[in-house]
Amino acid sequence: MAKLNVPRSPIHTYEGGKAKHINPELELRRSVMACMLWEKTFYENGEDVADRIAKLIYKVAPEKVAAIAIEAREQMKLRHVPLLIVREMSRLNSHKGLVAGTLLKVIQRADELSEFVSIYWKDKKQPLSAQVKKGLASAFTKFSAYNLAKYNLDGAVKLRDVLFLCHAKPKDAEQEETWKKLVDGTLESPDTWEVALSSGGDKKAHWERLLSENKLGALALLRNLRNFNQAGVNESMVLSALETIKVERVLPFRFIAAARYAPQWEPQLETAMLKCLSVQEKLPGHTVLLIDVSGSMDSQISEKSEITRLDAACGVAMLASEICERVEVFTFSMKLIQIPARRGFALRDSIVNSQEHSGTPLGEAVKCIYADKTYSINQMNFRSGWGMQRANVGYHGYGLRPDRLIVITDAQSAGSVPDPIGNGYIINVVTYQNGVGYGPWTHIDGWSESVIDYIRSYELILS
Repeated sequence: MAKLNVPRSPIHTYEGGKAKHINPELELRRSVMACMLWEKTFYENGEDVADRIAKLIYKVAPEKVAAIAIEAREQMKLRHVPLLIVREMSRLNSHKGLVAGTLLKVIQRADELSEFVSIYWKDKKQPLSAQVKKGLASAFTKFSAYNLAKYNLDGAVKLRDVLFLCHAKPKDAEQEETWKKLVDGTLESPDTWEVALSSGGDKKAHWERLLSENKLGALALLRNLRNFNQAGVNESMVLSALETIKVERVLPFRFIAAARYAPQWEPQLETAMLKCLSVQEKLPGHTVLLIDVSGSMDSQISEKSEITRLDAACGVAMLASEICERVEVFTFSMKLIQIPARRGFALRDSIVNSQEHSGTPLGEAVKCIYADKTYSINQMNFRSGWGMQRANVGYHGYGLRPDRLIVITDAQSAGSVPDPIGNGYIINVVTYQNGVGYGPWTHIDGWSESVIDYIRSYELILS
């Protein structure tokens, strides 16, 4: 019989820093909470991430898996990876009892009904389990005629197919009539911007009508600013829409992306963003934000998105800078740079342009935040994925003792990371298998407005 009581082999980040062995539940959270399913990242293939998630589900208690799926959908606003989690739960006798209830909660858009069946049939077409049918049937009743018509897409799996497969029962006669129209293909086309634009005609007229009738949601408004500009939409209508936009659920990085393609409206975008952040409860005390600006942070959050990891990090920094009582912001790559006390897009610009986007000596950056002001590093050795490196770094001590240090990074440090002094948080914005920031650090995977709420609640429990 092979020996079991043997030391575990060391593991490292992709940049070579020594990573922590963590339990399967933490591994699953790490792989899920910033996952754009099946899409390639800077260091990992998307299929590998999906396979890792599937294997980890077998090792984690059913209630924990279900909670992770629901959190990923409701808090992190992820759509596809929660569906994959439920699909894998349905394969396991130990987990399948929670499938129906979890599926009901993670399906929040009508197109996710058909998307789930597509994921279920990804390997091969097979009958749906009883729990899956039950969950889909319950979820189907949540959607109005407008929702069903909006997402009644011409994919491999259609909404009418899902309805037949799950044998859903309508809540009332009105819903029964809606479903009959869905089956017959006679649902009225919804008045959405996609339908209006696809109908042809004058794009300017279409956009101006939709704006005047307040038919564009916040995300649709932000995503189409470039199209408004190209179509010659009346600027006063655009500015009026930006003044009244409901931004409560819009994250700062969405404004960053919008401003990239409509810089002439950046002041109005900034006003809308700051208005949303101003009403949030303050995080008391002294906070230091440490932002990773290494080369890997410039990669896109997914192959289909123009938003980068650094955009996401800047978004969290812009959020935190508004709701922290006292805040100092630093960036790190091969230098440790303190950012001037700025807000909004000026803070983003300062972060992005603070230094060359190169290596990831996070451990040295943390040391220098805390170290005496006489402390300095001119060169350092670090192990990277390409072997041992020796590099110049522009680091010196700042001698700070904040109430909390919040690091926003992809957690791929080139060296070991020391323990925090006081409260230390690492917000990981990517899904890589191994990473730093466990043990005495509080590790948070994914990015959304909820990360600051989590920190506030966590510290309240500790107090």
